[in-house]
Amino acid sequence: MIAEFSIFPIGVGESLSAHVARAFEVIESSGVAYEQHTMGTNLEGDWDEVMGVIKACRDRLLETSNRVSLSIKIDDRVGVTDGLRRKVESAKQRMA
Repeated sequence: MIAEFSIFPIGVGESLSAHVARAFEVIESSGVAYEQHTMGTNLEGDWDEVMGVIKACRDRLLETSNRVSLSIKIDDRVGVTDGLRRKVESAKQRMA
């Protein structure tokens, strides 16, 4: 399963990078495969692992904020592994 998610606290000011860094710490220590990008993070693993990381990020941000915005998009395909890398490589191979 691949999940793309974005998370940020609401009501803590205009700059959010210090808060988002707290979620990055959770992600990096989780052991789940991930890619970070400017608008969110991609995670790859089984349902419980991935959702556990997302919940842990939510819990971490709620330590310093009373409100968190969270968006999740999931691609759950049985039998696929290393999708974070393979999906992009497959598309690039088909480029003219």
